[in-house]
Amino acid sequence: MVGKVLGERYEILEKIGEGGMSYVYKAKCHKLKRYVAVKVLKDSFTNNEEIVEKFKREATAIANLINPNIVNILDVGTQDNIHYIVMEYVKGKNLKEIINEHGKFAYETAISIASKVANALDCAHKNNIIHRDIKPQNILVTEEGIVKVTDFGIAKSTDSSTIAYTNSVMGSAHYFSPEQAKGSYVDCRTDLYSLGVVLYEMVTGRVPFDGDSPVTVALKHIQEPVIPPKNMNSKIPDSLNALILKAVEKEPIKRYQSAKEIIADLEKVKENPNAVINAPVDSLDDDHTRIMEPVTAEVIKQAALKNKAKAQSKVYDEDEENEDDDDYYDDDEDDDEKLTPKQKKQRVINRVLLGLAFVLIVVVAIASASMFFGNKIGAKEPAKPAVTQVDVPQVVGMTKDDAKKAIENSGLVYVEDGQQNSDKPEGTVIQTTPAFGEKANKDDKVKVVLSAGPATIKVPDLTSKPMSLDEAKKAIVGAGFSVGNISQDNSNTIEKGKVISQTPSANSDAKKDSSIDIVVSIGVKLTKVPDLVSTGSMKVDDAKVLIEAKNLKMEAVEQSTDNYDLKNKDGFIVAQSIAKDSDVPEGTTIKVYYSKYNPKPIDVQKEISGRTRDFVENQWPNRTKVSYTFDDKTQPKDSVVVGVSPAQVNPGDSVTITLKPANNPAQ
Repeated sequence: MVGKVLGERYEILEKIGEGGMSYVYKAKCHKLKRYVAVKVLKDSFTNNEEIVEKFKREATAIANLINPNIVNILDVGTQDNIHYIVMEYVKGKNLKEIINEHGKFAYETAISIASKVANALDCAHKNNIIHRDIKPQNILVTEEGIVKVTDFGIAKSTDSSTIAYTNSVMGSAHYFSPEQAKGSYVDCRTDLYSLGVVLYEMVTGRVPFDGDSPVTVALKHIQEPVIPPKNMNSKIPDSLNALILKAVEKEPIKRYQSAKEIIADLEKVKENPNAVINAPVDSLDDDHTRIMEPVTAEVIKQAALKNKAKAQSKVYDEDEENEDDDDYYDDDEDDDEKLTPKQKKQRVINRVLLGLAFVLIVVVAIASASMFFGNKIGAKEPAKPAVTQVDVPQVVGMTKDDAKKAIENSGLVYVEDGQQNSDKPEGTVIQTTPAFGEKANKDDKVKVVLSAGPATIKVPDLTSKPMSLDEAKKAIVGAGFSVGNISQDNSNTIEKGKVISQTPSANSDAKKDSSIDIVVSIGVKLTKVPDLVSTGSMKVDDAKVLIEAKNLKMEAVEQSTDNYDLKNKDGFIVAQSIAKDSDVPEGTTIKVYYSKYNPKPIDVQKEISGRTRDFVENQWPNRTKVSYTFDDKTQPKDSVVVGVSPAQVNPGDSVTITLKPANNPAQ
């Protein structure tokens, strides 16, 4: 995609992010001369008409949301089966990156960020838009500290006909609401649940539920109670603890009912003091937006079997048809009052018998196991000491030195298990065995795979011996690259149909499977030479404008002259190297010749000294170029020139001539 131009204006510059459904690129809008972010739907979804339609429809709706805490949608389009959304470019980091870098937030900071996110949600909800994927990765914080919510890619209008129930679940498992996990009705309270999870993570450094698969995490959202955040961070205010627990209630009716409500309570909590916590936290992995089947009863059943959930032994089979028995074994105190003394006595007896039966079953089971395994239970063999287990820390994304320290601090042994090419920086951890969150015995080895950096190969040379377009395509694909943007341009040196230039350049190193852009020649383009002479009054600067407008080049050549008759032509073009209206290739150089008047001084005294007045007035060649006067205008025509002042002048200057009678020239 890099180098491709979408919508004839958005030039893709670099990839800056990736989600479960789309890639995000930084791009340059050539029309408005600014940077934008372009979200492109992944190829795997382009044939899913429902997702494509949502991608376009909801983006159009979101474009109407005007709020300082929502990333603006600027454009939506499709080109060559590429579906894209153009957004404002936000320079900064997402909240997940900040949590990973800095750990737990001071509660005041967490409240401030949560309030801004809630403000964005309030705007969206008022416009009947449910985000459905609120998570730290979709909350951007600019370099100036401005908070902006982005990625409404799976948002849904509350008037959508499919809002009540769906065949698939969309979102990020760690931030799911229970109703999302079940694939049931979602509304604005779904976003508030996810916001509660984000706030929980900001103040504790971890999400409330984690597991080895999205289904496991989703099940926990449905079934398990949330550990109060105050248990994880005892220094947060009780009020904030209560606020978060209310936001993540499993039943929507028990949560905050609107963003306005949670904003009001956040402002109240903000007034309470609390210490700043800067403890480091482990980062969470694989929080991509996911599409998966709803967590139905069958899914719950299968997950329970897979995870070897505790079997629930029933030693007493309830008789559903006997309502008296149901009431008889009910623990409700109100029902106790309905029982007769005889029934109460019988219930006590039954409970005792039930307990004895359970003990008997356990004893029999142990005895049977002892016999089956050769009476190993109770043998004299010394008991083995209990093995201490620890959680494998999250080190993916760390440098190998930091990873080694984290693993060893957990009581495990760091072992390097080779390198693999990846888009992560060289030396960064990209995989561990066992994986993050799994249990391992103390002193067990954790095998770490490091990034060897992106795989690079040499870019083929398409230009030193210019290839045709077909030849270039074959060379690109054959070298392990893909054909990128193909554009055309004129060339006076490369014949039509052959490659003029390529990006990246020949023989440079580039990632395998990356694209190579090429420019193909469309041949020489001709243009007509303008008329620069016939008017007789064209200056060099004027000629340059006309020449460059024809995509030609100009070379100005000075024509120096001392011809007094051309003094008024100084600076004007007097000739051109190629005649007007000639057809020449664009880029041809036209020489223009312009007049430059450089007069030579006239030695008047040398030319007329000793000559008569009549000669000066009628026969002297330069009399028209020099203004002269006689010091004595009464002298006759045969009087002689005996002096000139000044003796030398430039054409057009004045002199005074001294005359004396011819019979006495010395006087």
